[in-house]
Amino acid sequence: MPGIDKLPIEETLEDSPQTRSLLGVFEEDATAISNYMNQLYQAMHRIYDAQNELSAATHLTSKLLKEYEKQRFPLGGDDEVMSSTLQQFSKVIDELSSCHAVLSTQLADAMMFPITQFKERDLKEILTLKEVFQIASNDHDAAINRYSRLSKKRENDKVKYEVTEDVYTSRKKQHQTMMHYFCALNTLQYKKKIALLEPLLGYMQAQISFFKMGSENLNDQLEEFLTNIGTSVQNKTGLVSSTWDRQFYFTQGGNLMSQARGDVAGGLAMDIDNCSVMAVDCEDRRYCFQITSFDGKKSSILQAESKKDHEEWICTINNISKQIYLSENPEEIAARVNQSALEAVTPSPSFQQRHESLRPAAQSRPLTARTSSSGSLGSESTNLAALSLDSLVAPDTPIQFDIISPVCEDQPGQAKAFGQGGRRTNPFGESGGGTKSETEDSILHQLFIVRFLGSMEVKSDDNPDVVYETMRQILAARAIHNIFRMTESHLLVTCDCLKLIDPQTQVTRLTFPLPSVVLYATHQENKRLFGFVLRTSGGRSESNLSSVCYIFESNNEGEKICDSVGLAKQIALHAELDRRASEKQKEIERVKEKQQKELSKQKQIEKDLEEQSRLIAASSRPNQASSEGQFVVLSSSQSEESDLGEEGKKRESEA
Repeated sequence: MPGIDKLPIEETLEDSPQTRSLLGVFEEDATAISNYMNQLYQAMHRIYDAQNELSAATHLTSKLLKEYEKQRFPLGGDDEVMSSTLQQFSKVIDELSSCHAVLSTQLADAMMFPITQFKERDLKEILTLKEVFQIASNDHDAAINRYSRLSKKRENDKVKYEVTEDVYTSRKKQHQTMMHYFCALNTLQYKKKIALLEPLLGYMQAQISFFKMGSENLNDQLEEFLTNIGTSVQNKTGLVSSTWDRQFYFTQGGNLMSQARGDVAGGLAMDIDNCSVMAVDCEDRRYCFQITSFDGKKSSILQAESKKDHEEWICTINNISKQIYLSENPEEIAARVNQSALEAVTPSPSFQQRHESLRPAAQSRPLTARTSSSGSLGSESTNLAALSLDSLVAPDTPIQFDIISPVCEDQPGQAKAFGQGGRRTNPFGESGGGTKSETEDSILHQLFIVRFLGSMEVKSDDNPDVVYETMRQILAARAIHNIFRMTESHLLVTCDCLKLIDPQTQVTRLTFPLPSVVLYATHQENKRLFGFVLRTSGGRSESNLSSVCYIFESNNEGEKICDSVGLAKQIALHAELDRRASEKQKEIERVKEKQQKELSKQKQIEKDLEEQSRLIAASSRPNQASSEGQFVVLSSSQSEESDLGEEGKKRESEA
């Protein structure tokens, strides 16, 4: 019945058939609303129960991950990397569990409470009033029937009065009950919209709040952590579940193209610009070699048909990776690089071999021209760098992937090769032996979280390309040898030095004097990578210097760290200039003070000379000679006393 939005309460007294018919429509609508709201209540209650179960299960998962390091597996050793990784996962999952618990509470308050109130209060009230109205209507009909059966011939005033009173009472009761029932049905028409929208609004607000909490907890650092773990898992699983397909490969510029049998054209397989290539042993197959991209995230293992093809492929990809084909003399440079490319994978040298290799060579290699690594393929830019590969990093230079432990601080050879390290700081903040820390008076104190990737000796320290080439070689070597573990430290930047501090024990792992840091740069594309070159003495002679490049990974703070190092060097420079100016001023003051002392001394000498001349003049007066005819020369004080004595004697003689 369109156009009717409420029951007319004024029609309740007459109780006409039209009113009863309209009441039936409203009762049918109330029944439909009750059935629908019961189904919606069950669905929302399932959401609430599922959220509670998810919160409890997430909390249990976090608890089990924390207990992993306490487990004793018969075939599993102590894996610190796995334990630390699961501990990190447990922290993240625990935060998610807290977010799920908050979501459960919000769902209970904002979604379940309104719909429960509507179901238990309003809908149940309609059902109760309907039953009461039905009883009152039946009582009124029974009273009317009794009143209609009164005898006309045998009238009894008492019976008639009782029946009339019963009709009046039942009609009044029916009228009151019907008005309450009509009011409840009319109210239901207005409340059903609010009752439907309020729990939905609460559900959406709770979900939005949950997603906001998730976006705050799942930051870039966690995304980077998950990316690293995903890359590690992908590389590990790739070695186990690899598949071999026969395809045709060819190079096009700086790209490796692949084409399957029956394809019309080839497709891009990998960008081999600045990549690394090496011969590997894979699944007991011959003539295998591995190509790893610059960032180390993608690698492919290929198998050639013969030893000749195997060597040619390695040499060709290595030449393309080094951009030798863009240099002026590609044949000469390729001939020198190919032999080292074929032997790219060598066993890790011993410490003695590394120590010997860190000694500078007696003669430097001649420089040859090559293009800059930042230039695009096929470009004819005139700003191509004239540095060769050998002028940046010496061939077969060993890479140090670990930080030297502080327990090795009494080995001077290692400390000189990799910076001054091993100084322990008191974890309780007390200065041992009354000595003051070198960095306490520093103006700048900035702390960053970094992860050490590696270090290697370089042959040049005046071009940022040295840092870029070192990054490329260290990342490629890590990908080739499946080295994913990185030592996390706190990098403290001060005006005096750079310090690598153990975040747990507060032990200073390495100390880099700031004047020795001669070059620092951030990766051009990946701003998380940065490095610096440290110039140290490589031998006993002070004039024999060597340069070591250290590469680190930060939390998107590479540029900020380089800016901080630059600021520290500027502050140190200004402090040095101020110190020199202060020393110069002190020297000038010392000269002035010395001149003042000399002037005072000169004045004192002149004063003494004047006093002596006065005494000589006084002694030239006629005085009584001694019995032997000799004169006694007195000092100024003695002469004054003698003069006073003579005057006293003269006065006595006159008297």
